[in-house]
Amino acid sequence: MASTLVGHAQSVSASPSELKRGEYLARVGDCIACHSAPGGKPFAGGLALESPIGKIYSTNITPDKKTGIGTYSLEDFDKAVRHGIAKQGHTLYPAMPYTSYAYVKPDDVKAMYVYFMQGVQPVEAANKPSEIPWPMSMRWPLGVWRSLFAPEVTTDNTPVPDADRIAVGRYLVTGLGHCSTCHTPRGVALQEKATTDAGADFLSGAVLEGWLARSLRGDHRDGLGSWTEADIQALLKTGRNRHGATFGSMADVVAHSTQHMTDSDLGAIAAYLKTLPATDGKSVPLVYDDKAAKAMFNGTDKSLGALTYVNNCAACHRTSGKGYDEVFPALALNPTVNADDPSSVIHIILKGAQMPHTTTAPTQFAMPGFADRLTDSEVADVATLIRQSWGNRAPGVTASQVAKVRKHANVPAGPAR
Repeated sequence: MASTLVGHAQSVSASPSELKRGEYLARVGDCIACHSAPGGKPFAGGLALESPIGKIYSTNITPDKKTGIGTYSLEDFDKAVRHGIAKQGHTLYPAMPYTSYAYVKPDDVKAMYVYFMQGVQPVEAANKPSEIPWPMSMRWPLGVWRSLFAPEVTTDNTPVPDADRIAVGRYLVTGLGHCSTCHTPRGVALQEKATTDAGADFLSGAVLEGWLARSLRGDHRDGLGSWTEADIQALLKTGRNRHGATFGSMADVVAHSTQHMTDSDLGAIAAYLKTLPATDGKSVPLVYDDKAAKAMFNGTDKSLGALTYVNNCAACHRTSGKGYDEVFPALALNPTVNADDPSSVIHIILKGAQMPHTTTAPTQFAMPGFADRLTDSEVADVATLIRQSWGNRAPGVTASQVAKVRKHANVPAGPAR
């Protein structure tokens, strides 16, 4: 059935298969993660989203007619999802990733509309106003921002051939997957520097809410250059692989979205990501070096970083830095560890992390935080050791960098020594 992008919920007909597809596409888009508050009803909104200009609260997208989207026509829904324009006419904050959803095909938007109107339980829950101070809270500048930076909305309804794995992967990553929202650096106006792979900055990594959303390009040191398609697919399916594990908001993505995707779609995403060239044309694979492992194992390295690591980290990650496959992540040759920006490494040391619970890997291994146990200098010392041992080649970490992340992460102050 061809989409017309007109009509109201009561008049848009749909087959059971379209309803089911809409549910699947909503999973791919990970709508539930942002539009559900902790302890709240699914899709009822209320989740606080941090932005550089203040908190934004996600909205109720259940079909409740009073507080949700129950009165939205398909055209209203499409304008919000792909154009970034609310039913009331104002521009949405780009925390709603309409700059990615602009690439979603109209028929897929219709399937999602059908699901939200007919497959989601309505919940009466009033939307919360943002905590963005005036004058930044004014909406009209967002319209200017949208006209400058939002891509043209696609009208192409031609299905992507299932046999073309690269094309399927590109469609999922660029559109509903909205991977660039986190993994692409932003410019001075907070716009993504690229929304498709036509730009070299696309998926090259960015810091978001104190975490580093790492590069998904072909760099060996801090990207996916040394990962196979199977490695990428395993991480998206289970939240872990032989190289490491997901953490922070990416763990939520796996839990709510990617673990529910078909193996075919996950394989297509992996195949597509492997086509992205490295940002560094001279990128070469890192090579494991056992010097640090021997020094720590034999007790000949008396540096504060080594002593802190042996006392706090080695039991799980081992003096070899290799951890235990799919249980305690390897630190040696780990792309996140080797990234120029140490934000995620510092964040995990201070606050800890937890693997997602997935159907295929249900055990949730967790790392405790050390914010109340280690000083800023001690965290810097151990982070530097981790980033410069076992063949890792990343810049050292300073106490001032740790202090900055500690403040943003809202964790206890370190001990006084």
